[in-house]
This record gives sequence, C-alpha cells and structure tokens, in this order.
Amino acid sequence: MQGSSDIYDVIIIGGGPAGLTAAQYASRAKLRTVILDKSATAGALAYSSRIENYPGLTKPLPGKELLDIMKRQALGFGAEYFEVQVVGVNLSGDIKEVITMSKTYSGKTVIIATGSMGRKPSIKGESEFIGKGVSYCAICDAAFFKGKTVCVVGNSEEAVKEAGVLSKFAEKVYLISSVTELKIDDNPVLKEPNIDVLLGHSVTSIEGGDVVERIRMVDADKKEVTLGLSGVFVYLHGNKPIIDFIYGALKTGENGCIIVDGMMETSVQGVFAAGDVTCTEVRQVVVAASQGCVAALSAERYLYKRKRYRMDWGK
Repeated sequence: MQGSSDIYDVIIIGGGPAGLTAAQYASRAKLRTVILDKSATAGALAYSSRIENYPGLTKPLPGKELLDIMKRQALGFGAEYFEVQVVGVNLSGDIKEVITMSKTYSGKTVIIATGSMGRKPSIKGESEFIGKGVSYCAICDAAFFKGKTVCVVGNSEEAVKEAGVLSKFAEKVYLISSVTELKIDDNPVLKEPNIDVLLGHSVTSIEGGDVVERIRMVDADKKEVTLGLSGVFVYLHGNKPIIDFIYGALKTGENGCIIVDGMMETSVQGVFAAGDVTCTEVRQVVVAASQGCVAALSAERYLYKRKRYRMDWGK
C-alpha cells in the first residue's frame, strides 16, 4: 500500500515550455511536483536554433538554452525532474498512475504537455510491422533484439541516444540519417564499435514475412541499397500530438488533439493538458507557456477544491 510520501500532488508529462512552466507554478505553490520528460533534447523548442520573441529576452537564445533556464527555475522552486519514457497511464481513480519503464509514479493530478511532434507511419511497411520488428522505444524493446542486427532511423540527438541503448543488446546497430552531416557527431555514443552511421540514406520500405527481415533505402546518389536486419527503430518527427501512451483514456478530437476547456481541463477530473498537444491554433512558445501556467493553477484549484484561482504564492 502506498504512503502519502509516495504520491505527488502534480505529475507533469513533458519537459517543453508548457510542462516546465506548469512545474514552476505548481512547485512554487508548494505542491509536490515531478516532471517526466522523454528527452531534454527531443522537443520542438529544443530544435530551434534561435528564439528572440519570447518576452523578457534581451538577446536571441537557442531554444535549448531557453528550456534550460525554464528547467532551472522549476527545480529552484522544488520540482523534481526525471528523464524517462512514459509508456502508459491509469487515470480512472482519485490517485492517477503514470507508468514508465523503470517505475510507476502516482499523483493526485496529471498535466499532459507532450507536444505535437508525433507522426503517422510514413515508410512503406512501417505500420504493417509495428510490434513485429518496428518500434518507437529502444528502452522498451531493446532486450528483444539481443544479438541481432537493428537500425535506428532519424537525425536527432534522441535517435543517437536510442542507438546507444540498442548497442548494449544488439550485435550491430545502424544509425540511418537522411542528412549528410550530423550536428551531434561528437556524441560519444557514435564511437561504440558496433554502431555504424549511414549518412545521406533514406529508408524507402520495411519488408519481411511474419517479422521484419530487411529494409530498402536510397543513398545520396539515389542508388538503392538493401540491408538485412531484424529491428527498425523510427525516430522521425511530424506534427501530430504525442498521445500514444494514453490509450484512449481521454477524449480527443479527430486530429488526435486532447480536448480541453478554457482552463486546460480534460474529460477526466484531475487531468489537464497544455501546449501543442491540445492543437492550439497559434503554436508559439509564449502560448504553450501560458497554457502551462493555466493548467497548474487549475490543478491547484482542483486539489484544494477552491472556487476561485489563487494567482500568487509569493506573499
């Protein structure tokens, strides 16, 4: 049986501007707050090389640097931060559960701020082989490919990190990138002896029988290459809300957006959503941050059953 010390007041899924702003407001309100972030470098803001229109900035900053400032503020107010992959949720009871590969976090409220860099399967054969060799989570599935040959498809630091996870299990890992130069080519993971980097290659199809057996790709000269392997880990980004872990627990729109009211409340009491995962029409950092603020205020009101929102705890 869980004690009260094991239960958070607020669990925030996502470490972008919406999630980190929510964490600032929640932790400053003396709510026990934890941020569960898949990767500090995987969100849309982290990929932005220049931000200059965020209020308060006196000079342009890389998006990752702005995120680091937001994180330091949240941690300074007492929030906890863990870089973990959320794989499921149980939102039905008064105490909500957020399930990761390492442990299950329990909380009285949940704020979902996972953004919208998800995508529909776009590679020929990708959807057909999901769960049969195609995966989107190395931490979840790496052990199934012990001693086998796999590939990671993507250009980001997240893809490189996942290749590193796979290298501890698979005999050979190919990191396949459509770009001709990785901006993160100094990452120590790339020096692992069983990781080969294939730049300028684009995967065109995933093929096999009952399970994945090979991929086809074209190189920079449009020459077709076939590569035999057992697993394909895809880390390409799109613009769909990232909600794969909720498994229908919340009402969503036709486009996959989590439906919220004006105070960021979802269809389940005690669960809130903020930022691009709600498909706000104006996708700007300042909008995501403001929604994170509103979600935290709503969570605080829900916890204390207030009729009105408390705006400041500094006095």
